Amino acid sequence: MGKAIDLILGEFPRTLDERFRVAIPAELVAALQPRGGACVLAKQRPGCLSLWEAEAWRKQMDAGVELIRAKMRAGKLDGRSSQVQLLGRLLSTRHADVQLGDRGRLLIPDGFRQFLQVEAGGEVVLVGAGVCLELWKPEAWLAYLNRKMPRFQRIFDHLAE
Repeated sequence: MGKAIDLILGEFPRTLDERFRVAIPAELVAALQPRGGACVLAKQRPGCLSLWEAEAWRKQMDAGVELIRAKMRAGKLDGRSSQVQLLGRLLSTRHADVQLGDRGRLLIPDGFRQFLQVEAGGEVVLVGAGVCLELWKPEAWLAYLNRKMPRFQRIFDHLAE
């Protein structure tokens, strides 16, 4: 029998404190740190970061990186060094291990807060994205939601088949 999977769901408006910390709801802290370990914070898209349970992130990332390494060993990426360099640069800066502090507070590291485009004391929206928790700049979230919500029923029906 497979492992039970709980989807990470919900929308939570939050205010960053003066040190760029955001409080994660307790029920989501339990999903993101089932054994009290570290999480992984990743740059997703402009105005959006994602927070992952570390083991889930590593499993996904390691599988993709190993596939790329295998293609390199087989010579399938010869002549594509600029794409490999770009991928390396993005991989080098895309994610960081983070620890949730007391009361489930996440300190957003410096390079990540610039990517998120937020200021101390500013607003963010925490959004459950099924497999991770996303942190959005409110304007970016609203624009994304307006573009994607008309596709909701089609996506739901497709995944539920």
